[in-house]
Amino acid sequence: MRKSTLLLSAAVFTFTTPAFAQDTTDQGSTPAEAPTEAANVDTADQAAEARDEGAIVITATRRSEALSDVPLAVSAVTADTLKNTGAVDIRAVNQVSPSLLVSSTSSEAGGGAARIRGVGTVGDNAGLESSVAVFIDGVYRSRTGTGLTELGPVDRIEVLRGPQGTLFGRNASAGLIHVITAKPKFSPEIYGDVTIGNYDLRRVGAGVTGPITDSLAVRLDGIFMKRDGFMEDVISGNDLNDRNRWLLRGQALYQPTDSFSLRIIGDYSKKNEQCCAAAYLPISDFRATGPNTGIRSTSAIRRILDGTGSPYPNDPGLGAIINDDTYDRETSVTPGRSYNSDVVDYGISAEATYDFGGAELTSITAYRFNSWDRGQDADYNNLDILYRDGSGDGNTRFKTFTQELRLQGSAFNDRLDWLVGGFYMHENLRVKDNLAYGADYSRYANCLVAQNFAALTAQPGLVDTRNATCFNPTVAAAVFPFVGATNQPVLAAFARLGAFANVPMSPFTNSGFTNLSIASGFGPRGFAGVGIDDQFTQKDDNWSVFTHNIFSITDRLKLTLGARYTHDKKTLDANLNDNNTLCAFYAAAVSALQTIPCVIPSTPGGNYTGNDSKKENKLSGTAVLSWKPIDAILLYASYSRGYKAGGFNL
Repeated sequence: MRKSTLLLSAAVFTFTTPAFAQDTTDQGSTPAEAPTEAANVDTADQAAEARDEGAIVITATRRSEALSDVPLAVSAVTADTLKNTGAVDIRAVNQVSPSLLVSSTSSEAGGGAARIRGVGTVGDNAGLESSVAVFIDGVYRSRTGTGLTELGPVDRIEVLRGPQGTLFGRNASAGLIHVITAKPKFSPEIYGDVTIGNYDLRRVGAGVTGPITDSLAVRLDGIFMKRDGFMEDVISGNDLNDRNRWLLRGQALYQPTDSFSLRIIGDYSKKNEQCCAAAYLPISDFRATGPNTGIRSTSAIRRILDGTGSPYPNDPGLGAIINDDTYDRETSVTPGRSYNSDVVDYGISAEATYDFGGAELTSITAYRFNSWDRGQDADYNNLDILYRDGSGDGNTRFKTFTQELRLQGSAFNDRLDWLVGGFYMHENLRVKDNLAYGADYSRYANCLVAQNFAALTAQPGLVDTRNATCFNPTVAAAVFPFVGATNQPVLAAFARLGAFANVPMSPFTNSGFTNLSIASGFGPRGFAGVGIDDQFTQKDDNWSVFTHNIFSITDRLKLTLGARYTHDKKTLDANLNDNNTLCAFYAAAVSALQTIPCVIPSTPGGNYTGNDSKKENKLSGTAVLSWKPIDAILLYASYSRGYKAGGFNL
C-alpha cells in the first residue's frame, strides 16, 4: 500500500515570462504579504521590485520567490487567470495547469482524485491518502474530495509536479496542489459578483474586508451556487448531478509590529446534491477472435435486464430501462432511491509568524471536520437490485488536527538560506457502509443462473424472464429433471435445479436461491432485507522533522539540499455486521453458485470485530543544482524522493 516515487529531471528551462504571467497582486497590496502561508521573508523593497517586473511570486519552497527563480516544476495560477477562465474550485484548475487532472468516480466527495503527470491514487478507499496532496492556506486536506468545495476569492493556486518529500505538512509522492486564499486588507473593500449560465446556473459571491484598527484587519466572504443537473432521470423527470452548495469564510489578520503577524481563518461549507448518476456505455458482448479482432453481439446481461435479443416475442426482460446513449444525458433511477451527496465541511486555522531578527518562526495550527452522507442506486437503472440508503448509515467522517512549525533564516552573509521544521497530525477517520440488496435482486440472480446454464447447455430457450424464476419450465424439465442425478461432473452440484425451474409451491418461493436453500434443509433464507452495517475506525498519528537549505555557491549557481524523516502509525478497528446467511450457506454447500449471493459479503455468524495497526518510518528528500547563465534562463537538475503512507482497505 506504500507508494514511493523517484524523480530525476535535468536541463529544465524556465523563462521569466511564464505561461500564466499575470500580476499576482492588486494595486496597493504586496505579493506574498505575511502571513500568506509563506513565511514573511520578503522585504518591501523585494516586493516592489517583483511588482515592477511583473513577476509571479510563489511560496512553493516556503520562501517568497519569483516563479522564474524557483528550480521546481511548478505552475502558478493567479487570481486573474482563475477569474478569466471561470474556475471556482480545484477541479476547474485542469483548464489552466498542465499535467493536472482532477476527476471523480462514483462520487465527488468520496471518490475525488487528483493526478499529476498521470500519477495519482485510484479508487474510493478513504483509508489511503492521495498521491497528490491538497493544501489550502498551508492546511492539509485529508483527501482530494474534501477540497472539492467552493474556494471563494483566492490569491493564487500553486501546482507542484513530482515528489514533494521535504516541505509541506504531509508528504506526497506525485505532486501537490496549494491554494492560497485572498487575505484581509487594511484598506476598505466591498465586492460582489453574480454569474448566470445554462442549466439554470446561479452563483453569487460577496465579501467585505477592511481595518478594525491600525493593526487588525478582517475579511468575510460568502459564496452560494446552485445549478440544475445535466443528467435526467427518465422515470421521475428529476435532474441529477446538480450543484447546490455554499461557503462562508471569515478571517482576521493582526499585525501589531513589522516582526509579528497572526492570521486566523474559519470556514464552513455545505453541499446538498444528487451525485453521481451515469449512463451506460453502449452495451454489447465482445468475443476476441485475434490479437486485434473480435465479434460483437447482443449483450446477454442486457437480454435479462430489458429483453433485448430475447427469442421470445414481447419479452420485456425484468423491465429495466437501459440508457446507453451517453450523449442523451439520460439515466433511470429506482423509485425511492437517490444519489444524495450531503457534505458538511468546516475548520479553523491560525498562522503566526514572528521575526526574531536573525531567524523567523512560523506556526500553523488547524482543526478540520468533514462529514459526507451518501445514497446510491448502485445498479444505475430503474430495477431495484443494489443500493445504498441515503439516510445517514452510509457516511465518511474525518476529524483532523495538524500542527506545523518552521524556523528559517540566513547565515554566512546570506550565502546560506536555511530552514528547519516539524509537523504533527492526528486524524480520526470513520467509515460506515450500508450496501443492500433491492427487491429485484432475487429475480436478477435467478436470471444470471439461467443464463449460465443456457450457455453451458447451448439451450438459449432456457432463459425466459417472463417466468418468475427466469427459467423456461418446459425446457428446464427436459434438460435438468428434478429427480435423478447426472454423471456430468460440471452439473453434479445442480441435480436439484428444479428448485430454480419449477413453478413455486409452498414452502418454496420464486427465488431459486431460496428454494435451493429450503430443499437442502437449510431453511428459508432469502435476499429480502439483506445488507451490511459495517463500520471502520482508522486513527492516524504521524510526525516528521525536516530541513530545506539553499546554498548560494555563486550569485548564479545554487545548491538546494533537503531531507525529511517521517513516522506514521495507523490503527484500525473494524466492526462488520450483516444478515447475509444465504452467502454462508452457498459458500459451504454449493460453492459453484456462491458468487451471486456473496456480492454483498458475509462474516461468520454475521459479525466480525477486529483490529490492526501499521507503523512506518521513512526518509525522503531532495537535491537540486540550479544555474542561471543569464537572467532570462534557469537550468536545473533535481532529484526528489517522495513518500505516501500506507493504510487499510476500508
